[in-house]
Amino acid sequence: MNLTSPSQVKAWCIENGFHPNRVLGQNFLVDRNALEAIVDVGLNGVAGDHPAVLEIGPGLGVMTEELLRRGCRVTAIEKDHVLAGRLADALGRPAGLTVVEGDALAVIARGGVDPCVFDAMVSNLPYQAGTRILLDLVALRAPSTMTVLVQSEVAERLAAGEGSKTRGLAGVWAQLDYDVRVVRRVPATCFWPRPQVGSSVVRLDRHVRNAALTEDERRMFRSLTKRAFSQRRKQLGKVFKYLVQSTARAEELANEDWIALTKGAMENDDTRRIP
Repeated sequence: MNLTSPSQVKAWCIENGFHPNRVLGQNFLVDRNALEAIVDVGLNGVAGDHPAVLEIGPGLGVMTEELLRRGCRVTAIEKDHVLAGRLADALGRPAGLTVVEGDALAVIARGGVDPCVFDAMVSNLPYQAGTRILLDLVALRAPSTMTVLVQSEVAERLAAGEGSKTRGLAGVWAQLDYDVRVVRRVPATCFWPRPQVGSSVVRLDRHVRNAALTEDERRMFRSLTKRAFSQRRKQLGKVFKYLVQSTARAEELANEDWIALTKGAMENDDTRRIP
């Protein structure tokens, strides 16, 4: 089956009584040009002839097949029982493919797959859980390079800089350890079934600018930013009355400012007032 042919993908679903699940974000990429562009970006700069690549939500395997064709060793985590069960057979049981059935968040949390062993992640993430999956990996700081296809709205939030109206927790947390850039847009016509919104390719490359932060500082960073963005219309001086005097609002601060605020909170004798 040609996995970039909408008619063949649709025919397979009909013949096998498979109905794409919107709750699981099952919108299959069926555009060859978009596929090759995403994999090009995902593997750019990744060392080795046979890099280890993590893929979350392989679906019918269109991206899996392309990654394998380029010599990657792919570990694919698929939540859908039917799709997980067919993937290896459908691709000819290649030696470089490992399929793990299960919810990616749960699989990674229990240590079923260690993100640290991969050279890169390249994935068309499920719409519903994509942001949480990505932020869980960001918190682990692994893999070092991640290229994902997500809703354009999510992509813009991840890459938003200080002062942007779209800046929020996702961007602040992702940018603590990763440089984030939106690479290209992928129209809804490149998927079947066609989603209601457009998608974008985002690449995250881990940096070491904040590598010296301790785990306690990272927890405080997350706590402060979470509280501030939950009251984003308020000035920070009103949100953190016992910590800072400022008329700025949460989205106006760069990560360097949040780190300085974090260090101030850690030095404050009354950090009990900060959740």
